[in-house]
Amino acid sequence: MSSTRRDRLVGASTQVATEISINYGSALAGLLIPVVGSIVVVAARQVVTAVAVLPFYRPRRSELTWRRLWPALALGVVLAVMNLSFYASVGRLGLGMAATIEFLGPFALALAGSRRLLDAGCAVAAAAGVLLLTATEGSVDPFGVALALTAAAAWAAYILLTRQVATRLPGLEGLSVASIVSTVLTVPLALIVVDYSRIDARVLLLLLALGVLSSAVPYSLDTFILRRITPRLYAVITSFGPVVATVFGVLVLGEHFTLVQLIGILIVCAAAGVTIATQRDHPRSELEQTAESVP
Repeated sequence: MSSTRRDRLVGASTQVATEISINYGSALAGLLIPVVGSIVVVAARQVVTAVAVLPFYRPRRSELTWRRLWPALALGVVLAVMNLSFYASVGRLGLGMAATIEFLGPFALALAGSRRLLDAGCAVAAAAGVLLLTATEGSVDPFGVALALTAAAAWAAYILLTRQVATRLPGLEGLSVASIVSTVLTVPLALIVVDYSRIDARVLLLLLALGVLSSAVPYSLDTFILRRITPRLYAVITSFGPVVATVFGVLVLGEHFTLVQLIGILIVCAAAGVTIATQRDHPRSELEQTAESVP
């Protein structure tokens, strides 16, 4: 096996491992939300993220200007909205359904501006998949669906802002600023709403594990992965995140899906995978920009 092929295999395998890590972390969040609430879960994740990336960011006073930092500040707000709405939707819909609906955000970016008949067909297929997922179950919470769609829109905005930040700020500087903003927005809310009587060593350990699995591990491995695989392959692997989330929803959270719902989830993932895999190299699809950062 050539070194290039070996690097590609290692990179792709590592990316699959990060998808498992992220979605297992989300499953832990599903265990914690009924205990401490989604706001506390998000705040804990943001604190761990900030701790993981801040050691790499040493700003100079002259660099702290509005013109230079506003995309990163906006990114921090979007990051807070995205995580708050997603975890709140997990609490209402379950992990598998929430993750599938949320993925419509980056999928919409992959389709944006496309005139290909294939992409139009994939869009119709994804819509049908979501319909199978949500309309075939009478007990689906409409507000939970609205929260998941909010998370989807926020993820799309996150990708666009990440692209802006990458062109303005070097390295992890933009992510560091965004993490600070998101932490400042979520931690005070968490301190207000948390029921301190429910915080014990087990809960603290799970909150720490959530932050490490969903933030610290993916962020630390992104550079390693992208040196070995293309952004397109990265995005294709990411498109199957809802399937991984569904598996953990069943194994960890005891979620139940009908056969029709499982087919709906697979249709959404397959539509996204086909769209991304068949994109032309130029221009790159917006979904490929997820390679720059994983929320």
